[in-house]
Amino acid sequence: MNLKYESFELKLKEPFTISRSSIDTKKVVYVRIDEGIGEASPSTYYGENEGTVKAALELFRNELGDDPLEIESTLEKINSRIAGNFSAKAGIDLALHDLIGKRLNLPVHKLLGITKKEIETSYTIGLDTIKRMQEKVKEASGFLVYKVKVGVENDLKMVEAVREVTNAKIRLDANCGWDLKEALKKLRVLEKFDIELIEQPIQPGNLEDLRIIRENTDIPVYVDEWLMTSKDIPQYMGKADGINIKLMKCGGIREALKMIHTARACNLKVMLGCMIESSVGISAAAQIAPLVDYVDLDGNLLISNDPYSGPELKNGKWILNDLPGLGLKQVQ
Repeated sequence: MNLKYESFELKLKEPFTISRSSIDTKKVVYVRIDEGIGEASPSTYYGENEGTVKAALELFRNELGDDPLEIESTLEKINSRIAGNFSAKAGIDLALHDLIGKRLNLPVHKLLGITKKEIETSYTIGLDTIKRMQEKVKEASGFLVYKVKVGVENDLKMVEAVREVTNAKIRLDANCGWDLKEALKKLRVLEKFDIELIEQPIQPGNLEDLRIIRENTDIPVYVDEWLMTSKDIPQYMGKADGINIKLMKCGGIREALKMIHTARACNLKVMLGCMIESSVGISAAAQIAPLVDYVDLDGNLLISNDPYSGPELKNGKWILNDLPGLGLKQVQ
């Protein structure tokens, strides 16, 4: 199989700010294996960037073989070639799934035996002025659920302001922005705003603090940062209510499926999230989204120059199509 790749700069409609960073552009790498396409959207938080992705792809070039249907052995080879580099591995994984689907004339969700259904997604409200956060909610009024970024000094007022302008469901994401004391204090206040769940309230690593938070709030607690693959999941039994899977931090569709099954075995609920990505990455995640409990697939909605289109968004829900592979069309 022939491997090619190219960089592309995604442009945010407006700066995207969380508790630890703010960006207005994002470099991704499109991965092509014969007629299949994938996307690598690296995060410096996980030690990846455009350069590391390209370097990893060069290492993977000679591991692809000739038969895309041997995807398990191919992914095993690239995993043994180098540790980490999960967004680069996701690019390979996605491209192979797209290639297989195109050659068999089947969408990936059918290849995997997944029943197609409408997928409700949250829409992310990044940190901003209180007035602007309210405006963002009003501008995205068609959504049934909003994910509000918190983890900064005046975040309680931000959540209160968002609740003032919507009756929709609200999820929160602190991106490690609190410590134990602050998390306990703020979550007690936030319970009155009818919050569906909170992601990553504290820095990863302290499981005992996570357990204390979970036992002292009615808001379900989910883990995200540094939960990479299925091997990381069992330690959160009894410490959290659920996990957030992202293709770009686990290595693609194949590993995401393992994570879903592992989480179920550990009595943990599952959210499927994303980085800032184009429709290539979002469409790939949407193929397995019917298997999870919560979906946060909106990265492509935050950019202004998406070169592809995939599932249709209608009334805050993704509707999968039956196009082969990842179901993509190139935007002219």
